[in-house]
Amino acid sequence: MAGSQLTIGVLALQGDVREHELILDELGVAHRQIRTPEDLVGIDGLIIPGGESSVIDKLSRIFEIRDPLVSAISGGLPVLGTCAGLILLSTSLIGAIEGQETFGGLDVAVERNAFGGQLESFETSIEMPDIGGPPVNAAFIRAPLIRDVRNCDVIATLKNGDIVGVRSENCVGIAFHPELVGESRVHAWWLDTVVTGAQR
Repeated sequence: MAGSQLTIGVLALQGDVREHELILDELGVAHRQIRTPEDLVGIDGLIIPGGESSVIDKLSRIFEIRDPLVSAISGGLPVLGTCAGLILLSTSLIGAIEGQETFGGLDVAVERNAFGGQLESFETSIEMPDIGGPPVNAAFIRAPLIRDVRNCDVIATLKNGDIVGVRSENCVGIAFHPELVGESRVHAWWLDTVVTGAQR
C-alpha cells in the first residue's frame, strides 16, 4: 500500500475520531485532525467519522469549515464517510431534523436511524466484492440506510439486499463502523483505490 506517502485528515468536530486514527496508525498512514478551513490544506483524503450528523453539521458552520468542505468534496477530494459521515455525504436526507444540511458528494437518498435506536445496534459481517477476501466485520450503531442510489456504485449490501455502502468517483460512504471492530481492510482499500487513484 502507498499509504506511507499520504496525509489523511479526520474531521474532528464530533464522533469517533480516535478510532479512525488508530486504524490509520495500524496502516502506517500519517493523519491530522481537521477543524478549520486551514487544516484542509495539504491533505490527500478526508475521513468523516460516525457520530451525530446534525451536530457535525452545526459545528461545521460554527467552525466555518462547511463551505470549504463542500467545495473540496465537489472538487474531487477523496472522502470516506462512515455512518454519520455517509449521511453528511448524501444529497438527499430522509428523517433530517429541521434545518439539517449535508455536504454532498454521493448522489443518494439516506434514511437516518433506519434500524432504530441504540438498543437495535448490532454487529455482522458483510460481503464487499471490491475488497475481496473474507467478509468485512461491521458494527451498526443507530445506523442509516441508503434508500435510493443515483450515479453511484453499490459496494456493500446486507444479506436481505439493503444497501449499506456506495462509491462515486471520489467519495465512499458506508452505513457501518469497521473502525469500531478493528476492521482495517475498508480503510486500506479506500486508500489504495480512491485516494492513491486520485493521485495517478
